[in-house]
Order: sequence, then structure tokens, then C-alpha cells
Amino acid sequence: MKRWVPTREQLLASKWLRPVAHRLKDEHLWHLDRHSVARAVGIGLFFGFMLPFAQFLFAVVTAVFLRANVAVAAASTLVTNPFTFPPVYWLAYQIGSWILSAERGEVVAQALEAHVETLAAQQGWWQALWHSIQATGTPLLLGLTVLAVTSSVLGYLAVWLLWRPRAQHDVASHEAGSGET
Repeated sequence: MKRWVPTREQLLASKWLRPVAHRLKDEHLWHLDRHSVARAVGIGLFFGFMLPFAQFLFAVVTAVFLRANVAVAAASTLVTNPFTFPPVYWLAYQIGSWILSAERGEVVAQALEAHVETLAAQQGWWQALWHSIQATGTPLLLGLTVLAVTSSVLGYLAVWLLWRPRAQHDVASHEAGSGET
């Protein structure tokens, strides 16, 4: 995992983060503790699902202001990548269509298909593709919002509930307590 998470030095050297680089020097942003990591996972998952571009930048800036672990927030945005992008966006569209109404979604899909075929015949496939992408906007945006919020909350709760103190700390505490008896 450490090889995929950007180092503090890499983040400080990023030209995109130059406006907030002075804030990245805060030591609390780099500690791996339950609170900081849970917030960071929630932030990273939110921006990973919500934004198709600049996810890393928004996650890092938000992590700085919410005092979450910056590296974990940046790494958590990788939930969406070139391999997961198509299924995630398909799922988001399905969720958005379902929320907006299954019947309406089916009617919209049939109308969209007919519209794309007509545009393709009249204007060419590129313009038809662009129009079809625009027509999917509302269900897709709604689905992405649902995925972003849900995954953010679940990621936060998962880290919060599953976080365990390091074994060395428990052993040292136990030994200190048993020496007194």
C-alpha cells in the first residue's frame, strides 16, 4: 500500500498543490490514527466517485481543511480509475434512473435510442454520441451523488469500526500492568 500512496515530499512538490503547500507542513495531516484515516477515507471516496477529474486535488485540499490524513485521502480517490470507470458510471446511471423512476427511465432510454439513430443519420456519430451523453446527465449525476455520499459514509464507518490499536501498544500496556502484581 505504501508504494501507491504519495509521500509528503511528492505532494509538497506538486504544482497543483502549490497554493496550499504551506498548510501541508502540519504534522497532524500525516499521522495515521483512527480519526484522521477515517476522515481521509470518507473524503477520498466522496471525491473519487463524485468528480471525473481533479479528484486528487479536491481530496487533498479538503483533507487539509478537515485535518484528515492527506496521503490516505489522495489514495482513496483511486476507487475510480480507467478500469473501474465504466462499471461505476454504468451503476451510477442505473441508480439514478431507478431513483427517478424505472418506468420513466425505460421511456427515456427508448426515446434516447431513437434520437441517437436519427442524429447519427443526420449529423454523424460523434454528434449523436455527444447528445446521448448529455441526455444521460440527470440520472448519471444523481447516481454519482448517491454513490459518493453512500461510499463516503460507509468508508468512514468501516475504518472507524474496524480500526484496532497496534499489537505492540497492547503488549506494552499489558506488560506494564502485570509488573505491578
